[in-house]
Amino acid sequence: MSFTVADLTGDRTEQYQQLAAQAEALVAGERDRVANAANLASLVFHALPDLNWVGFYFYDGHELVVGPFQGKPACVRIALGKGVCGTAAQARETQVVPDVQAFPGHIACDGDTRSEVVVPLVHNGELIGVFDLDSPKPDRFDAIDQHGLESVARAFLAAL
Repeated sequence: MSFTVADLTGDRTEQYQQLAAQAEALVAGERDRVANAANLASLVFHALPDLNWVGFYFYDGHELVVGPFQGKPACVRIALGKGVCGTAAQARETQVVPDVQAFPGHIACDGDTRSEVVVPLVHNGELIGVFDLDSPKPDRFDAIDQHGLESVARAFLAAL
């Protein structure tokens, strides 16, 4: 199978609609979560500007464990309630952090990261993990990013 990543056009909302459609097409017919997470991490990493890490952490029943990603090596395990990822998982709410250095308990896996957005992955009421994006730019993520990335996360969850 060959998949072509199409350039995103239009305003940012339109770009995220296109990215979500690409995500849906990429995972269509594939139910393996590791394969889908790997492809989606790559898709998003290469489609969006100013990112230094995109990936997934999966919940193993006790903590978050790093899954497929694009970027520098990552923290392997994150406790629920710890850092931005653990907070998003525990609260089951997307966390948009304009300055990670100001986030209480931030876990610095990559010292270059300045801002972060983490989308919890919940399927049929069960925590699956989180979808995490980091940027070296402060204040990189906003509500448009949040909604767009939640759409990508929904594409991932729909394939489970």
